[in-house]
Amino acid sequence: MDTTLWLTDPEEHDFPAATDFLELIFPGPIAEALTEKLRESKTVTKKAKDILRASRLPLADKDNVHVQSNLEKVRNKKKLSPVLLVAGEPLIIADGYHRVCAIYYLSEDLDVPCRVIHPDEIEK
Repeated sequence: MDTTLWLTDPEEHDFPAATDFLELIFPGPIAEALTEKLRESKTVTKKAKDILRASRLPLADKDNVHVQSNLEKVRNKKKLSPVLLVAGEPLIIADGYHRVCAIYYLSEDLDVPCRVIHPDEIEK
């Protein structure tokens, strides 16, 4: 993992943000359980291009305020937080979409640290 660009672990505020997003897709208790699994998982790396392809989301415009903010952090040598992903068809970027897009603009082949879980890993 490129420790010049990335923190080792997600920032604490990323987890409630992930829950907020996941509650738009799953019932509250499932969203909370998924977030807890994300919190407990190991950080792995995936290519920016693969994350975007699997999510089926478009690349945000380079002039998007959030993409620009993340690119500015990189220019100022501030580390980005790993992204939170829920595997599925399609992949869900629970938190970090704009970070993935920013890194893609630097190089689509850059590794992105992430936590990846599968919905079937939670107890229902």
